[in-house]
Amino acid sequence: MVWCSGRSGSYVWMVGIALLLRCGLIAIGHTYRFKTVEDHFDFGWEMGRIGRALASGHGFSNPFNAITGATAWEPPLYPFLIAGVFRVFGIYSKASAVVLLTLNSIFAALTCIPIYLTAKRCFGQKIASWSAWMWAVLPFLMVWATRWVWETSLSTLLLAVIFWLALSAEDREGVLPWVQFGILWGAAALLNTSLLSFLPASGLWIWRRRWKKGKRSVGGVVLASVLFFACITPWLVRDYHVFGRFIFIRSNFGAELAIGNGPGADGTWREYLHPTQNVYEMRRYEQMGELAYAQACRQKAWQWIRADYGRFAWTSFKRFVYYWAGIPKTAAIAVLGPWKNSAFLASSVLALWALGRALRQCKPGAWLFFWLILLYPAIYYFVFPHPRYRHPIEPELLILIVYLLSEATAKNARVLRGSALPNQKSQSG
Repeated sequence: MVWCSGRSGSYVWMVGIALLLRCGLIAIGHTYRFKTVEDHFDFGWEMGRIGRALASGHGFSNPFNAITGATAWEPPLYPFLIAGVFRVFGIYSKASAVVLLTLNSIFAALTCIPIYLTAKRCFGQKIASWSAWMWAVLPFLMVWATRWVWETSLSTLLLAVIFWLALSAEDREGVLPWVQFGILWGAAALLNTSLLSFLPASGLWIWRRRWKKGKRSVGGVVLASVLFFACITPWLVRDYHVFGRFIFIRSNFGAELAIGNGPGADGTWREYLHPTQNVYEMRRYEQMGELAYAQACRQKAWQWIRADYGRFAWTSFKRFVYYWAGIPKTAAIAVLGPWKNSAFLASSVLALWALGRALRQCKPGAWLFFWLILLYPAIYYFVFPHPRYRHPIEPELLILIVYLLSEATAKNARVLRGSALPNQKSQSG
């Protein structure tokens, strides 16, 4: 894999081929043709609706199939991206679909670079080359970029870059690494608040690694923190001005909690309770307003949880299994295919097995992989899982899998060489 020597030309090859394959899949599969039922709701779902409202001059509002006013249901970054594309190429047009899916594909293709850098630092050149190229060419890693108008691919890229920054910060001097760290985490918060579960671990990792080398970090931590809050404060101010109370970026956690926890909860996403699928819930949302509706849902969910903690624990355990093994429902099969759930489970097992091996061998960065895999998925064990929710940590899982397969291949090669030596000696004797 001479193309992965670490030079800029190597990245051009990787990124270019990854982008070409994804754009080819969009064109050949006609994935830009979204259903027109429910006024194109499948085109971006809530984010698409907010993007339409922004593009048509109604502000950050109307996340569903009705005019309901200002919203904080989704983080702002990706809806604004959708709105910008809608303004130029048309609201819910095929041209906008092509542009947005192509942008997602660009984000996915660029992820090859932090994958390569991370794998090289932790496991060496060979693992880096294979990991980056597998990300570029494996078809099942292209689904979310080429079929969904959502923030998934951009979240994956941001998290992969942040992960590499955390790994490399101990060797970098000056203020630039801290500036990058603070701004990227600010962008991540405004894109996908679930990513923030990894923020404390990544920050503490940098501080500890630098402390062990006798390097100061207090000033850098302060700078990164200031930049992080500078990024998110305008949106917090907007929410307070619009709703009259503090909201941390988005408002819908109570509704999500109730969808996953309540009578009939089975560890999966009960889409029939979502306002977009349930006329009664939509009417409640309109009558109560977004914040009151989310609060009522949260209270109802907590009542169900407190009524039987054992039931909640069992349901959460099933969510844990479904997160890593795939969801045994028609909705999951429609996304992944019936046979791909087995591949989904196999990849999880291999990645977790590799993580254990990396920890035992004290590989560089192994504990950072551990904290990411422990912390990022945790919220979904208590709400509900979806195959898409694993994708932001897919680059790190892929690196671990490639490392494990490489170790197994090397071990088999040593065994074969060892078994060949006695035969050579007996023949020479």
